[in-house]
Amino acid sequence: MATDSWALAVDEQEAAVKSMSSLQIKEEKVKADSNGVIKSSTTAEKTEEEEKEDRAAQSLLNKLIRSNLVDNTNQVEVLQRDPSSPLYSVKSFEELRLKPQLLQGVYAMGFNRPSKIQENALPMMLAEPPQNLIAQSQSGTGKTAAFVLAMLSRVEPADRYPQCLCLSPTYELALQTGKVIEQMGKFHPELELAYAVRGNKLERGQKVSEQIVIGTPGTVLDWCSKLKFIDPKKIKVFVLDEADVMIATQGHQDQSIRIQRMLPRNCQMLLFSATFEDSVWKFAQKVVPDPNIIKLKREEETLDTIKQYYVLCNNREEKFQALCNLYGAITIAQAMIFCHTRKTASWLAAELSKEGHQVALLSGEMMVEQRAAVIERFREGKEKVLVTTNVCARGIDVEQVSVVINFDLPVDKDGNPDNETYLHRIGRTGRFGKRGLAVNMVDSKHSMNILNRIQEHFNKKIERLDTDDLDEIEKIAN
Repeated sequence: MATDSWALAVDEQEAAVKSMSSLQIKEEKVKADSNGVIKSSTTAEKTEEEEKEDRAAQSLLNKLIRSNLVDNTNQVEVLQRDPSSPLYSVKSFEELRLKPQLLQGVYAMGFNRPSKIQENALPMMLAEPPQNLIAQSQSGTGKTAAFVLAMLSRVEPADRYPQCLCLSPTYELALQTGKVIEQMGKFHPELELAYAVRGNKLERGQKVSEQIVIGTPGTVLDWCSKLKFIDPKKIKVFVLDEADVMIATQGHQDQSIRIQRMLPRNCQMLLFSATFEDSVWKFAQKVVPDPNIIKLKREEETLDTIKQYYVLCNNREEKFQALCNLYGAITIAQAMIFCHTRKTASWLAAELSKEGHQVALLSGEMMVEQRAAVIERFREGKEKVLVTTNVCARGIDVEQVSVVINFDLPVDKDGNPDNETYLHRIGRTGRFGKRGLAVNMVDSKHSMNILNRIQEHFNKKIERLDTDDLDEIEKIAN
């Protein structure tokens, strides 16, 4: 695949990155001390409401830290637009009758067999006549490779105009998808890709000759309508990636719908989203007519392999002391400590460091690349304890975590128990049938009430733990 058209000029890249500055935090805010602990210069206490998950940053983080596909235990539910049609799934890439150059590209990427989502999605995406698809697929399940394969299969390399259009919420996410296209299409040297992102300026009156265009909604809309760089009537495949991230970004939803309305009736529409909230469904139905639908069935809530305790304290300082008492036991394997706010997480990591404990801090004030580096060190076992907030830890899978500590119990913005977050947090441990341990720090009547309501919700007794008696903890942590 030609590479000269892949690279934007350096100054254009910088302009594009600056335009996506919502993903980045000014570097001067983040400084590491001699122990490698990152301390924040901000002093205002951030509430969980203010610290809403930056979905684009989280998605990029997952792409940066995924070295292979996740072993997803969710069952896939397929809803076909034509229920009388037989449901096809494949167990090998050969069954898809791909062009030899594409099959070569797939194997060169290290895919030996289709993932769970690919088994069902690829036969639909590659069917003749083309079929539309709405698919729920989480990070690491191989969905980018699936829709890239669909795009590359439909392209006529000899035709020097855009035939496939992929929308991403941000420049950085577009770049990640571009890398997959480059890898998978490398045995198709005549195929080229253009990035429709702010900062990539073309001369007025110029036409894009690359067969695949990937970009952000605002710039793609300009290229299709105002600047006429692309003839939308010639587009064969339209991919809308990260739909849940897209609609969380101001203006992207309307721009995406306007682009979709310019496309021909026979254009294949493919939409992917990690979550299927009502707002995502409504959006998906506007942009994808007569779709096939692939959904993930909810994983059963299971806490059977996780031993849960609580430690009674009077204040934050006592919680910290209890944590220090536990420290020797929890570092036998690896532990994650959850705090409610960035400020508490920063304070806790600094205090533990002062006591001589080796900890890593995952903070929302770090740039995405810094977060990815911290997670990588933790995954490799170079750091034994990770201090974090809900926001940063969502979607992180580290098999060897055996202890989770809730330094602050999870509550929603109204101060009620957040049961889903509790399950998500302690679900970091006890994975793959192994035994795990969750320790909850309780420092007031209010937090005891929260814990009692969590017990009722899961119908699971949480026992009191005396941190002077750590035999049980060491047994489980081991």
